[in-house]
Amino acid sequence: MVKIKKKEKPEPVIPTSSMADISFLLLLFFLVSTVIDVDTGIGLTLPEFVPPSEQKTVPISKDRLAALLINENGDVLLNNEIIAIPQISKTLKPRIISKINEPANKKLVVSVKTDRKTNYNLYIQALDQVKEAYFQVREEYARDRYGKRLIDISDKSDEMKEIKEKIPITISIAEPETIKK
Repeated sequence: MVKIKKKEKPEPVIPTSSMADISFLLLLFFLVSTVIDVDTGIGLTLPEFVPPSEQKTVPISKDRLAALLINENGDVLLNNEIIAIPQISKTLKPRIISKINEPANKKLVVSVKTDRKTNYNLYIQALDQVKEAYFQVREEYARDRYGKRLIDISDKSDEMKEIKEKIPITISIAEPETIKK
């Protein structure tokens, strides 16, 4: 009798010689295809620097000035009266409307002043409310005058130039005062 030996089957092996190449290609693909969100900050147009010796002080009458102060405790004051942040827009709107037909040098100026320790989030919320008041007045003016929404008016049109002239956004951001100890 003849015995037949069974051949032993080799165990399956995954070839790993090109594994480094594949992982490198995957890493490269994800690096190239990933979009990195870059926080660009707040878009503010800052004035050119003028040396203190050349600066001019222009007096502004109290009826043209809306003084908004945000202190380090989080209190928001509009003309020295405590106000809730959501109320800023509603309070400023009538004052902006009352100055629409005034000449350019008689328009409302909103002065926003903070303390060095003011919460940044409160400052941004207050600034947004001030801008919201101006944009609401512009929207109402566009609807009454032209029968259009503000977004439907071209930025380069004469209509938009008139709206910006009648309702300029004049916000003065004052330098925070230094704290004396």
